[in-house]
Amino acid sequence: MMPFTYERAASAVQASEAVATNPRARFIGGGTNLLDLMKLEIEKPDHLVDISRLPMAIIEDTPEGGLRIGAQVLNSDLAADGRVRSRYPMLSQALLAGASGQIRNKATTGGNLLQRTRCPYFYDPNTPCNKREPGTGCSAMQGHNRMNAVIGASAECISVHPSDMAVALTALDATVQTIMPDGKTRSLPITELYRLPGTTPHIETQLAHGEMIAAVTLPPAPRGHQLYRKVRDRASYAFALVSVAVVLDASGGRVRTAHIALGGIAPKPWRAVAAEQSLTGQQAAERTYAAAAEAALATAQGHGGNDFKIPLAKRTLQQALATAAQISRA
Repeated sequence: MMPFTYERAASAVQASEAVATNPRARFIGGGTNLLDLMKLEIEKPDHLVDISRLPMAIIEDTPEGGLRIGAQVLNSDLAADGRVRSRYPMLSQALLAGASGQIRNKATTGGNLLQRTRCPYFYDPNTPCNKREPGTGCSAMQGHNRMNAVIGASAECISVHPSDMAVALTALDATVQTIMPDGKTRSLPITELYRLPGTTPHIETQLAHGEMIAAVTLPPAPRGHQLYRKVRDRASYAFALVSVAVVLDASGGRVRTAHIALGGIAPKPWRAVAAEQSLTGQQAAERTYAAAAEAALATAQGHGGNDFKIPLAKRTLQQALATAAQISRA
């Protein structure tokens, strides 16, 4: 065990300042990802700042008709909230599709968004990994890459983001609120929270060191039917091979609006803008959904072991669109 010190933060600003002033300090909430990484000596913080008792475990309505979700709201509580289940059912579906009940009882909203990849080479200190040790190489590129990315990757890294919740929040146009050491706050769309790997795969988000997620805000529930589909190797406690979050309004026999995000295929939750654009105004029909699936995966590139993800993602998206459209018209 690597030695480390611990403090329990009395306020969000104190927590942010404590981490910002120490390059090797980390926030800890539920600890469901960080503690695993510490045990394997992948993360080696010398100071932990406990934010689990800060007053950020509240779900509240916003004046605009949306929801504000505190960063310390547990995944199980968020999935069970009546407002989430009735207005944002896709979010509840995504949360219940992730992890196990025990982990959902500890995992927090903020921590879920910032969890790190489960690429096996990232978890193996004996193999090169640019995300773990910049400049050493990407073992997955020529190795076992069945679970890795087919969109948005680079020559430096082909890992995927593991969160189910983040995929649903991306399709729902969520906004992330953060707090700085000086007490200033900022908001950014969840689509801007994550960085693609490029040449710096170890830098995963736009957050500065010490900048802490305080809450996630959802706009008013969108029109249409919401659906989250996850394809995985077993029925529970498994990361997605492919996941699809769809909000589709196909009333009147034509697609009026579409919101689509994909998971399990990219280094961040992937907003399928090209697919959304191809759907809008088109007749609600199988050929329309097939064209949207082709548009969503047009730039996809497999790496041998994960080639199957491309047709799998197309079929999953096409089926999800057809199902959502059918229910939307009912």
